[in-house]
Order: sequence, then structure tokens, then C-alpha cells
Amino acid sequence: MKIAFTTLGCKLNYAETSTYERGFKAAGWEVVPWTQQADVYLINTCAVTETAEKKSRNLIRRAHKTAPEGRIVVTGCYAQLRKDQLLKIEGVWKVFGAGQKQDLVLQVQEGISSGISSRPDEGQSDRSENVFGAFSSGERTRSFLKVQDGCDNFCAYCTVPFARGRSRNIPICEVVKMAREIAAEGIKEVVLTGVNTGDYGRTTGESFLDLLKALNEVEGIERYRISSIEPNLITPEIIDWIASGTKFQRHFHIPLQSGSDTLLRKVGRRYDTELFASRIDYIRKAMERPGEPLVFFGIDVIVGLPGETEELFMETYKFLKERIRPAFIHVFPYSRRPGTRAAEWPDQVQDSIKTERVAKLEDLCTELHQAFVSANKGLKETVLWESSVKDGIMGGYTGNYIRVERPFDPDRVNCLEEVVL
Repeated sequence: MKIAFTTLGCKLNYAETSTYERGFKAAGWEVVPWTQQADVYLINTCAVTETAEKKSRNLIRRAHKTAPEGRIVVTGCYAQLRKDQLLKIEGVWKVFGAGQKQDLVLQVQEGISSGISSRPDEGQSDRSENVFGAFSSGERTRSFLKVQDGCDNFCAYCTVPFARGRSRNIPICEVVKMAREIAAEGIKEVVLTGVNTGDYGRTTGESFLDLLKALNEVEGIERYRISSIEPNLITPEIIDWIASGTKFQRHFHIPLQSGSDTLLRKVGRRYDTELFASRIDYIRKAMERPGEPLVFFGIDVIVGLPGETEELFMETYKFLKERIRPAFIHVFPYSRRPGTRAAEWPDQVQDSIKTERVAKLEDLCTELHQAFVSANKGLKETVLWESSVKDGIMGGYTGNYIRVERPFDPDRVNCLEEVVL
């Protein structure tokens, strides 16, 4: 049997899709490229925006056009939230909700062997509160390791808790076991991922710091990154430990969403701009010293939240430009999500205004990123060289996530090398 995979959305989805791939390979299936004929097409979907849902539907239709007799399996957040909508799309055979993936391989195989004709499986989209481990493989230098799932915050604009369920986590012993499997593949860098990664320990009574300390002892893994962590959950204790000399890099992805305290309160975020800025300051004080690389901060911002006036937008703009000065801004226009509180609010922002504000923040991002790179020039950093080659050039990332390039050298692939930036 031949199976093809494609993934939309976050790194958590990529880790899970890669885990399905390994499961089907172990069962004797042949994995083929997405554009080729296959017996089964598995689409791991996203529902964080309306655009993501549209892309999911287009991928389903494309797979059905490529192989009209092929069976299409849909999973992920969109499958969890829009089951009825998916069942109306021609070619969809099975729908698995976002939390019910542990037995996906087995159920697909049973469906194939039973000879049941291609029809939607209406019993597979009820979300389970269980959580299963997953990690990505196939990329020689880096792996995304799932440690947590779900979220208890229920921010007014966000549909993810409805798709992913309550916050829950994988026990430290199981995470360490997966990290050792990753190391056995020769992979040097691991990125910890989850829906609300810093909330780790909710179901096992363990702490996020305990997890970091345990992973730091895994032989073979040279570098770790934390994919995203809420500002109120990256505590001074965690920061001090990372700064003491560990495998965790000077690279933090921290969601802000808005630099306006008015909007932060309105949508239910669990911090204000003062706390956010104090965490950034604490990290910089703990980790930045003269003559050493600066800390990379990637900041998430949502533009056009309901009620965002021009004045409130400029609060965000000035907060980023004058107070935080991150290395990168991930800018997202607000997408009205059915079933969320914010979708019902009357003070929605026009799409044209969102587009203008996105452009302003993207220009600011370019300015800040160039300043960050320039400030690191002349400093020593360690690069992990990747295997991808374009026009005879190979690239890699420093510990503080600066992209570096050099002429291709096969002996340097998956090697750490100190360079002067």
C-alpha cells in the first residue's frame, strides 16, 4: 500500500505527521510524495485562521483529483472543529479529531483490510483527552519534539483549546526516551513544541524546569530550543538555569499578541505589557554580556483584534520599536473564528485596515532584524550546518538563530562549527 502525507499549521502538527509516517512505514507501507498516486492520502490540517481552513479544503480536492479512487484521511484541528463540513467533501474517507491520533495507523489499516467502501467514518472525530508522544524525523539536523498538548487559557480570539482540549503533557521519562531515539538518528538539535509548552506538568505533577534539566542530560543532543512559551510561564528560575551554561540556546519565541494593555485585558491574556517587558529585561540581563552574542527574541503579534483603534495599534507599534526591540516579529491579521467570544463582538476591524497594519509591522520587523544581525557582527557563534544546498551554498543557524551561509562542504553537514559572524 502507498500513502502520501501533507501538513498544514504549527510544528506540533509536523511532529505528529512524522510520527504517523514512521508508524505506516513500520507496518510495511510505502511513503510516496504528495503529488504522486497513492492508496491513501493523509492531510494534517490547521484551523487557526480562515485561510488555513481554505487551504485544507483545497488540499483534499487536489488529492481527490490526483487519485479519484484513493482514500483521504483528514486529521488535525480543522478535522476536530469542522467534521460536518469535511464529510460533505468528495473523497474524504476517515476523519480523526485532533486528540485521537494514537491509534490512527491501526484504524486506517483495519479499514483497508475490512474492504469497506470509501465513505466517511463518522465515529472518529470525538476528541480524547489522552496525549501521545511525537517527534519529527527525516531532517538530519533538527527534530521537533512534542512534550505537551492542549490549553486551558481560552483567550477570546482563539479556537485552539476547542480543537486540542485541556492542557496535558507527556511524562518526563517518555520525553527523555523520545529524545534518546532522536539522538540515535544522529540529530543534533531538538525544538520543544506543544500548544502551551510552558504549561508542562499540568497532568503529571512535574515541572517544565524538571523537564529541561532531564533533557539537558541526554547524550548526543547538542542544542535545544523552546518553540513558544508564554511570558508569564518563563519564570526567573527557568531563565537563571538556562543562563547557567546549558544546551538551551539564546533563542526565545514569546507571544505578545498586543502591546496594548486595553486589548490584552479584553481578550483574556494572563499578563500585561509591564510583565512582558520585565521578562525580556530579565533574560537579557541574565544572558547578554559584552562581546557575546545577543539573545534572539521572536515575538507573535495579532493585528486587528476587535476594538483595535489606530491609537491602540500604535501602542503596540511603539512598544515593539521603543521598548522590546525583538529580533523578529511574527505578524498575523486577526481571523474571526466561529465559536469564539471575539467573533461575536461588534467592533470588528476592516480587512483593509488590518492589511495596512500588517505591512507597518512587517516593515518594522525588517528594520529590527537587520539591526539585530548588525549588532552581532564580529562576534563568535556556533553554527549547525544543514544538508540543504542551493546554487552550491549551504546554510545553518547560530545558537541565537542567525542564518549563516557558506560554500557547500559535505564534511560539514550536521556539524557544529564556531565562526565569526
